[in-house]
Amino acid sequence: MKLIVQIPCHNEEAALPITIPTIPRHIPGIDQVEILIIDDGSRDRTIAVARALGVDHVVRHTSNQGLAAAFQTGLDACLRLGADVIVNTDADNQYPQDRIPDLIAPILRGEADMVIGDRQVGAIEHFSFLKKLLQDMGSRVVRAVSGTNVPDAPSGFRAFSREAALRLNVITRYTYTLETIIQAGKKNLAVGHVPVQTHPVMRKSRLVRSVPDYVKKSGATIVRIWILYEPLKVFSYIAGVFLAIGLWGAFWLLVHWFFDEHGNWRATFTGHLPTTFVTVLALVFGIQIFLIGLVADILAANRRLTEDTLYRVKRMDLDLSALRHSGGALATPNRDPAPPATSLSTEEPP
Repeated sequence: MKLIVQIPCHNEEAALPITIPTIPRHIPGIDQVEILIIDDGSRDRTIAVARALGVDHVVRHTSNQGLAAAFQTGLDACLRLGADVIVNTDADNQYPQDRIPDLIAPILRGEADMVIGDRQVGAIEHFSFLKKLLQDMGSRVVRAVSGTNVPDAPSGFRAFSREAALRLNVITRYTYTLETIIQAGKKNLAVGHVPVQTHPVMRKSRLVRSVPDYVKKSGATIVRIWILYEPLKVFSYIAGVFLAIGLWGAFWLLVHWFFDEHGNWRATFTGHLPTTFVTVLALVFGIQIFLIGLVADILAANRRLTEDTLYRVKRMDLDLSALRHSGGALATPNRDPAPPATSLSTEEPP
């Protein structure tokens, strides 16, 4: 059983000497513990420091591509390296690496595919009241959309089984935290959580430039992934608003067509052109949005087939790589596994 701890990094030469030594190298139930650094286009000595600290693997982006891309690169690299369990942590020592055994325990017991470290945001002293409130609201929305019970959705301290890592595909460019929870919920992966205590901050967050910016980008991520996985439900909600307005307007017009202001029957319609216009427009919009939802639902079905195909291709590729390395019947002499994408360079310590 191999565990790989992946650490996305961008200019983290000062933080790595504090973070890496706290990662446990011997964990009950785990035969090998390895550390993978994903260098996201650093311009400092991040790679040199990581090598000096004895990390096992380095994967490098030649330019800064963002946290979400670095996270996905790490998952892909860990799978190629034969990881059975993957732990993601931050380079800034925010998370308690000594709790990794507790984090992976539900996976080892077969109770979860993905486990998230609950930072217990309400108890974090250096978080402002507004930040605590927004974190709580965001986690509530993610729980509602994903159908999971994760109390701390933005937490980046999390563990994945090999199966979960194969199933997840990060498509947003801002952050992976919210998207992977929603994906896991929609793909019926078992998601658990364990309480952890965070360390004091070493530096200002590079992801949250401002509260409005974080809310805007996080909200857009949630809506986008929700639409991606449940388009008919989302568009039906939107269509329902317009249809409710249109039906109410139609009812109001019918009443005024047949009765005057005193409730007496009348045989002629006396106007109300603005109300008629709004009613017709609302009904047309509602029907069109619902039809868009139907088309999007058909496309979502095709996307699920594509994701299943991608999952099978990944498994086949990893199985073939394992056979080559083990000298199996399908091994090709003097031929290395396929190199990573051209935007990456993979480096091993000497």
